[in-house]
Amino acid sequence: MGKPSWRNAAPALKIIPNSLDNAVAMFHITIVPRLLHFKQPAGTSRGIYTVRRVWYLHLTSDECPGRRGIGECAPLPALSCDDLPGYEKILRDCCARFEQSGMLDREALRPYPSILFGLETALLHYECGSFAFWDTPFSRGDSGIPINGLIWMGDYATMLERIEEKMRSGFRCIKLKIGAIDFEEELALIKHIRSRFSSAEIELRVDANGAFKPEDAMGKLCRLAELDLHSIEQPIRAGQWEEMAHLAGHSPLPIALDEELIGVNDRSSKERLLDSVRPQYIILKPSLHGGMHGAGEWIELAEDRQIGWWITSALESNIGLNAIAQWCATFRNPRPQGLGTGALFTDNVEMPLEIRKDCLWFVPHSLNQRC
Repeated sequence: MGKPSWRNAAPALKIIPNSLDNAVAMFHITIVPRLLHFKQPAGTSRGIYTVRRVWYLHLTSDECPGRRGIGECAPLPALSCDDLPGYEKILRDCCARFEQSGMLDREALRPYPSILFGLETALLHYECGSFAFWDTPFSRGDSGIPINGLIWMGDYATMLERIEEKMRSGFRCIKLKIGAIDFEEELALIKHIRSRFSSAEIELRVDANGAFKPEDAMGKLCRLAELDLHSIEQPIRAGQWEEMAHLAGHSPLPIALDEELIGVNDRSSKERLLDSVRPQYIILKPSLHGGMHGAGEWIELAEDRQIGWWITSALESNIGLNAIAQWCATFRNPRPQGLGTGALFTDNVEMPLEIRKDCLWFVPHSLNQRC
């Protein structure tokens, strides 16, 4: 029996608009850059983040002078396919073309997923007049989205303290970043969790961010599998399809692709990747993987191939996080999602989102949602 599909579970899923009306609207976009600061250094095998640069898009139109929509463009440095020299000019040019045409040209924006996501979000916010983009139990405040607790890399003592904190908070799924400290110490951390909680009580995911060498990866995957983990994200560096396909076909630990999807923007290339590697899971980040439109395309292709998936943020501020959560809720995928990043920054944007135990909740009446 195949894996369940959540593709059509959304109640009357509203299409993300190309524009607001059949007639071409006269839009205006103001681009507002902002630098966000992490409360604590966020460590991965690629390096440590202490600040995060984002660009907010403030969308207005001549037809409704008092109305606006806000979107967020947040490419990840040295990772996003559109983290390019002159990004701000590219962003200005894309916004100018949108202002001139009044239409969102998704095909032209495939190479720029963070810009497409920002424009999609601004249009949705403008159209809805609130931060509740779809009518779902989540947007009504009736239910939360299950999320994983994220443990950034650090030394052994720091990571152990963070793990203990997540478990005390009630998380039933924990994701650990691995690949930067000694592998034996990382195994010891996972063993510590397993000594207290079985896999039925705590689901464990690990994310290597491509840190393993292909020649060493299988041995490490076998040792990790002994600890009854759910999956590992991106065990080896992206772009090694043959080696990744071998791991996906022979590893005792299920493999989830993440960075591997970056830059694979057209539909035929997505099909080739999934058919070549045949991973057990893929992880969708709209800012990195084609906006909501492109990430939805990934979900469709994955489900056609019985490949599981879940959705995560990519260290956006609460503007982007809310948009991803609203979109995620339309699928009603019961797996824990990677949406627990709203408390990362000291200077985040206020948004009606809160974490209760291991779920992200939208609180419709906690903030004046109209802008």
